[in-house]
Amino acid sequence: MNRKLQFVITAFSLCLVGVLLLGAVNKSTSSPEETYRHIGVFTEVLSKIKSEYVEEPDMKNVTLGALNGLLESLDPYASYLSADQYKQWQKTKTEAKGWTGLILAKRFGYIAIVDSVPGSPADKAGLSTGDMLETIQGVNTRDMPLAYAEMMLLGEPGTSIELGVMRFRNPEPSKMAIVRGPIVWPAVTSKMLPDNIGLITVPTLEAKRVADVAAAVQALEKQGAKKLILDVRSCSTGAPEEGVALANLFASEGKLAFAVGQKVARQDFDAVAAKAITKLPLTVATNRGTAGAAEIAANALFDLKRAEVVGERTYGDAAIRKPVVMDDGAAVILSVAKFHNSNGKALQDVGVMPSVPVADLEPQELNEEDAPVPPVKKEEKPKSTEDLILKKAIEISMKGLSPEEVKAAQAMRDAAKKAAETSKDPSMGPLNIPKP
Repeated sequence: MNRKLQFVITAFSLCLVGVLLLGAVNKSTSSPEETYRHIGVFTEVLSKIKSEYVEEPDMKNVTLGALNGLLESLDPYASYLSADQYKQWQKTKTEAKGWTGLILAKRFGYIAIVDSVPGSPADKAGLSTGDMLETIQGVNTRDMPLAYAEMMLLGEPGTSIELGVMRFRNPEPSKMAIVRGPIVWPAVTSKMLPDNIGLITVPTLEAKRVADVAAAVQALEKQGAKKLILDVRSCSTGAPEEGVALANLFASEGKLAFAVGQKVARQDFDAVAAKAITKLPLTVATNRGTAGAAEIAANALFDLKRAEVVGERTYGDAAIRKPVVMDDGAAVILSVAKFHNSNGKALQDVGVMPSVPVADLEPQELNEEDAPVPPVKKEEKPKSTEDLILKKAIEISMKGLSPEEVKAAQAMRDAAKKAAETSKDPSMGPLNIPKP
């Protein structure tokens, strides 16, 4: 596809997104005639592209580009799959025994890496948060459905897959071959640190790892632990309810989370006293690879003032997703409900802000407003091997927050609450969902 046609598709996508979002925002006040007018704009743009573009466009690519642009703008984890792709996706998900260990999202139209599961082939290859996949098996990922990319990474253990990787710490995309390994979820680990601090590292919340965390807490208490650090850095896998269960181990009362969607009734998740297993002081460590269930746990413990959160802002992914099948057998996989913090903000949209920010050793990824172009390569300096986040978490566990950090943490909570209050639109329902 040439650059001019790519530009047309992009412009068309943005127009479509704008039209549909405008209609959604004004849902409570728009008349049927106005809704049809918005659809008319979409139809007119499509007609003009077909009749006025410099060459006859491939309308199938134009439509797919528009759909992918629309979905990415609304939900970076959404996908549109044709009927054949959806059947293939369902089959691969149930039959595949090998993987790369990559957790993916969409950014700038490309496939972005949320993180690599610790110990997986992708992790061993050095792929991490902020890297982007330019190609998979030689196929450009621009406008590739996210679910399709995830499907391509699955396969038989021992088979190889070629990836074109764009790293923002390097100027040029590089190709690498990764050999798929068996799907193995890493174990929870724990150890005693000096000053009777127990450290629990949780790399995943798949495979009932919450029970392993509970066992680790109890073992550390028997060893004399007086304080705990829960390290959920790069923990980006696990069902949302596992995040609720993890938080409940440390909180005996209060609201842990709630989820709601346009057609999904609000569901509150309250702490159950019988499921709490410890009252020891707690510190939670996060980074930009913390996502999903781990975010729910970190947010709950912070909101309840049960723990301070030390590290980096989390990735932003805590939702209930499902395929919505269409009449022709195609499917849209999207979030139907999002988990929210106590201020009513969706975690998928804002992530979890630490009360004590500490940058990780790895370079930060680009912000949304930045262009997806690698920066000019600079002379690399020797990397420090010191774990700054863990060091700060230990310091907080031993001494607590300094007066300045207490003020900063409270200011952060107040700012989040104020932002939630001032962002409410009177034409919208609870949590900024359009009124019917």
